[in-house]
Amino acid sequence: MKLVAAPISFRDAAAFVKVHHRHHTPPVGHKFSIAAYADGELVGVVIVGRPVARRRDDGFTLEVTRLCTNGHPNACSFLYGASARAAFALGYTRIGTYILKSEPGTSLAAAGWKVIAETPGKSWSVPSRPRSDKHPLEPKLLFERTAA
Repeated sequence: MKLVAAPISFRDAAAFVKVHHRHHTPPVGHKFSIAAYADGELVGVVIVGRPVARRRDDGFTLEVTRLCTNGHPNACSFLYGASARAAFALGYTRIGTYILKSEPGTSLAAAGWKVIAETPGKSWSVPSRPRSDKHPLEPKLLFERTAA
């Protein structure tokens, strides 16, 4: 089945993430979202926004904040590739994403992304701003793709 990319609203992408993502809730916002369809069926979404880490938020970098599929073959690498092409077409020079260290990253490698760093898993909660952690606290790998 051939995959086809199409725009999708943040609301619809977030609804898909809410139903299908293994360990995250939808993000708060986005710059853009892309859907993947196979034979007219929505099989995955990618939500792209500003980088979460302040040091990466330089105005020329975007981040895949959620990628979610229903398990359709090749949908992840298809969406990672589409998100990078869209970011570069908009004038951004790099795009990154974090995955759990326990995940293989096969789809990212297939789409031409490279591991550039490993980050420790930690809580967002601090004494001045207590938060309830709703995400895994294990180490993560930062993958990135840059414009040619």
